[in-house]
Amino acid sequence: MKRNVGWLLAAVLIAAFCALGNWQWQRGVAKQLAVDAQAKVLADRRAEPLASQSLREETTLAWAAGRGRFPDDAPALLLDNQRRGQLVGVREFRVFVPDGGRALLVDLGWQPLPGDRTLPPVQALPGARLLHGLLAPPPSAGLALGPDHVDAGDGRWLLTRVEMPALARALDVELAPRVLRLDPADPIGHARDLEPLPNTLPPERHRGYAIQWFALAFATLVAALLLSRRRRQ
Repeated sequence: MKRNVGWLLAAVLIAAFCALGNWQWQRGVAKQLAVDAQAKVLADRRAEPLASQSLREETTLAWAAGRGRFPDDAPALLLDNQRRGQLVGVREFRVFVPDGGRALLVDLGWQPLPGDRTLPPVQALPGARLLHGLLAPPPSAGLALGPDHVDAGDGRWLLTRVEMPALARALDVELAPRVLRLDPADPIGHARDLEPLPNTLPPERHRGYAIQWFALAFATLVAALLLSRRRRQ
């Protein structure tokens, strides 16, 4: 009886470790596909009209360019807990309305926060502007814990995550599903790059974790076999 219980426990552990390993492996595959797709778009950089691209519901990557305006009454959206190297700060998003298109969020880049977490001031962006950048899905929202934003005053909202439907309702504006990651060569905004997976694990880390889970499954099987053999002896 004890032997059967031991094998049942070992089987449950092996199945769980294999499931976790497979999940991590699939995450690595998906992220590798995203990295490859972005590399292809950036190598080509054939600009699509931003206005027409903002009207599309798909979330595929595209290089786009177009003229439009930053509404004066829209707040600066500061996404909290964003890393750049070893530093932690905020990424600033602003609502942009392309001529003849639908409003979308523009990623203006990253700013560090001091020890007292004083938020940076809002940069005025008046007049019509021509923007170039990468249309991409918004940052992953992760676990939805607590409110998605708080009004920090002085025309700033501090975001804990980017949830497009909820943010669109709070801003009272229809937002396109993709975010424009502004070309680093554009003179406005802050420090930024076009890293394919900002603030998330790269594909090789997921593959490494997958191998660890599979190794645990194998180790559990070996341990179960050794213990079963000792009991028989």
